[in-house]
Amino acid sequence: MPRRALIAVAAAAALLIAIALSLAIGARAIDLGTVWQAITDLDPNDPEQLIVTDLRVSRTVIGILAGAALGIAGALMQSLTRNPFADPGLLGINAGASLAVVISLTLGITGFAAQVPFAFLGAAIAAVIVYAIGARGAAAGAPVRLALAGVALTALITSIINAVLLVDDATLDQYRLWVAGSLTGRDSDDVMALVPFVLVAIVVALIVAKPLEAVALGEDAARALGINITATRIAVIVTVTALAASATAAAGPLVFVGLAVPHLARALIGASLPWLLVVSGLGGAALVLVCDVIGRVVAPPGEIGVGITTAFIGGAIFAVMARRMKVVEL
Repeated sequence: MPRRALIAVAAAAALLIAIALSLAIGARAIDLGTVWQAITDLDPNDPEQLIVTDLRVSRTVIGILAGAALGIAGALMQSLTRNPFADPGLLGINAGASLAVVISLTLGITGFAAQVPFAFLGAAIAAVIVYAIGARGAAAGAPVRLALAGVALTALITSIINAVLLVDDATLDQYRLWVAGSLTGRDSDDVMALVPFVLVAIVVALIVAKPLEAVALGEDAARALGINITATRIAVIVTVTALAASATAAAGPLVFVGLAVPHLARALIGASLPWLLVVSGLGGAALVLVCDVIGRVVAPPGEIGVGITTAFIGGAIFAVMARRMKVVEL
């Protein structure tokens, strides 16, 4: 079996282990036999099986979708900007989604299903502004211009968020819980609200992988291959927006997932973008689930938000990579 396929299989196996841990471990540990029976042949009179089906399945699915979305979005961003340290936040997408969620909280709109459209709209507006700024001038659409515009917009949006929170204590209280990142309190309706955004965006990501791969080789080479560079960049930005907005609305701003996972995947499998998207999606989902499980067990009887654990663990992984591994050139 080719090396890249072996790495993808290993990433899938890691995800399956993470899923098993997510379903079995929590405030009340449940053996894997009971977990399997709850999924395949539910006994409604067994309280442990009901914990699995009513609480942990939806939480696990949300973690898979959010992690996969961030991993794939990060891989696309790094290829688009030719920057191995890029993540979805580089274009102001996460900041736009966060501002939209803050506005929804200020308006009294709560609940995951209601916040997904808000987050997507905020992220989309931020992406349009960044691309509009980056599309002006002689170097229109160049990765460096897009990145600089994204950094500037993120700083502006962050200032607006802080200003809103300073004058609205009620919104601040709700925002503190959301910004820490969490997969708790999700049900099947929340899952169904997230699935269409993520699945469609993943399909589009796989479709644009080859054209983006050609663009990453250089604009002259891409034009020689008949690639529409502007259309490819717009498609990638829209896809990253959908992925990052969905993940941010689902679990809050999870840092380092979209940065560390694609960078590690590229070091293992090389620059083949289709393979990179597959491994980054599997790895991102596994990382989020593992971080969520760790957050459940380190501070019983309570738990630590997944956004905090991803910051610690993802940051540690990335620090080791930066110290011991050669930076992967794009």
